[in-house]
Amino acid sequence: MTSPLESDSPPYPGDPSALDRTFAVPYTHRVRFTRDVFAEANPVLRKVLAEGRDSTGRAVVFVDDAVADAWPKLETAITRYAAAHADLMTLAGPIRRVPGGEIVKNDPDHVRRMIEAIDVEGICRHSFVFAVGGGAVLDAVGYAAATAHRGVRLIRFPTTTLAQGDAGIGVKNGINAHGKKNFLGAFNVPCAVLNDAAFLTTLSDRDWRAGLSEAVKVALLKDAPFYRRIANAAARLRRRDEAAADPIIHRSAELHLDHIAFGGDPFERENARPLDFGHWSAHKMEQMTNFELRHGEAVAIGIALDTVYSVLTKRLKPSDAEDILDTLTAIGFSLTHPCLADRGTLLDGLEEFREHLGGRLTITLLEGIGRDVDVHHIDRDTMCAAIDHLVARAATRHAG
Repeated sequence: MTSPLESDSPPYPGDPSALDRTFAVPYTHRVRFTRDVFAEANPVLRKVLAEGRDSTGRAVVFVDDAVADAWPKLETAITRYAAAHADLMTLAGPIRRVPGGEIVKNDPDHVRRMIEAIDVEGICRHSFVFAVGGGAVLDAVGYAAATAHRGVRLIRFPTTTLAQGDAGIGVKNGINAHGKKNFLGAFNVPCAVLNDAAFLTTLSDRDWRAGLSEAVKVALLKDAPFYRRIANAAARLRRRDEAAADPIIHRSAELHLDHIAFGGDPFERENARPLDFGHWSAHKMEQMTNFELRHGEAVAIGIALDTVYSVLTKRLKPSDAEDILDTLTAIGFSLTHPCLADRGTLLDGLEEFREHLGGRLTITLLEGIGRDVDVHHIDRDTMCAAIDHLVARAATRHAG
């Protein structure tokens, strides 16, 4: 007689020990556009708080150092807003400043102190964490909010073009660790994202421009007419023309939000990551330059690199590629950097990208403006040729 351990067939047909259930949890991802969000008469934040009337209304506030310096009356404005709307919110302790940029993501002590503040101020799952700052601060504060009590309510106040059009819209939070970007993190849908256009007015030209690469990216992937609007407005964008930039930031945010809500993979369970077009090399270049390259600047080079690779692999027309490179250049991006000379290290970013995303390597390329395609292999020699093309193109234009 064959024992169950020796049998080739399942010992228990239907396996009553297995309990599987498939369920869905609805989320509402709120993004609002406004100006002077902390003006006492501005109702935008109040309306968001009112939607969670079961909340205690207690809020601990973290503000990007650079934003606080650029807006010396900001902390007073937040305090006065809370006092004017005391029926809905109460500040829990002092407003806390945190360093901006990758510094806040590179040192885990910053997140530890954020979590300590959430604990000390008695913030619970029905309270709020406010994060006011650029994408790095939103990432780090969001990670603290996602892990304390297994998740407390987060309201983001993005203060850069990059954060308002892309980083602040997403549901990802994280910090850098083990020499890798965003190695530690969590997916957590924010309670709301409140984009205040006034914050953009004090950005440096470099930081203001950096975020526009993500608008170009999402347009190339999803909306050819939107890309054409960006291309036609490139000179005005370089001059920081608000009338040209505001609708572009708005549309970029909308496309990113639509992808999260309707793309079928909001928490990135699959291999494909179309919104990471140009990012495998961008993340590596940031590390290689010790984050001297802004994320948006690295993304612009990454877009250019994968665009040229798309041509060299017969997917994209050369004329479309030149159009894309010209648009990025016209906005004010440099499409080369000395770190490109270290090709071996840069190409190591492919494996790091695969490992970070999980599964097999999946890289998004272009078949046309507004049409993307996923590939699962990158030829290193051809990618080196793409690097050569960018470097030679930059040298020719500089000489001219």
